[in-house]
Amino acid sequence: MDPIYDKTGAVVGWFESDRIRGLDGAVVGWVRGEYVHGLYGQNVGVLKSGNFRDTSGNVVAWLRGATGGPVHPVPSVPPVPPVPHVPPVPAVPHVPFVPAVPSLSWSGISFEQFLPRR
Repeated sequence: MDPIYDKTGAVVGWFESDRIRGLDGAVVGWVRGEYVHGLYGQNVGVLKSGNFRDTSGNVVAWLRGATGGPVHPVPSVPPVPPVPHVPPVPAVPHVPFVPAVPSLSWSGISFEQFLPRR
């Protein structure tokens, strides 16, 4: 599992293949192609060049090695990855939207708002 960092460099989640996990190991979303989907299939953004972008094209979170977007802070030392929970059955993804032009700005929403658990 690869750590997901926010705009402060703190670990906010984990990325594993096509699954996005919270800090506790529970699945909070999926990546299908470049589109990021929440638990109920809703389109919440895209994953491009290692940056998780909201529907406005702003960066919410990032993976180590990400390129483009705002200047990434020095990442914190990641904690030990959690024991993964059994993933739920993925919801049927909603019709993809046209991605916004990638920006050089941080999003005004947190990772938890980007991929809410409920």
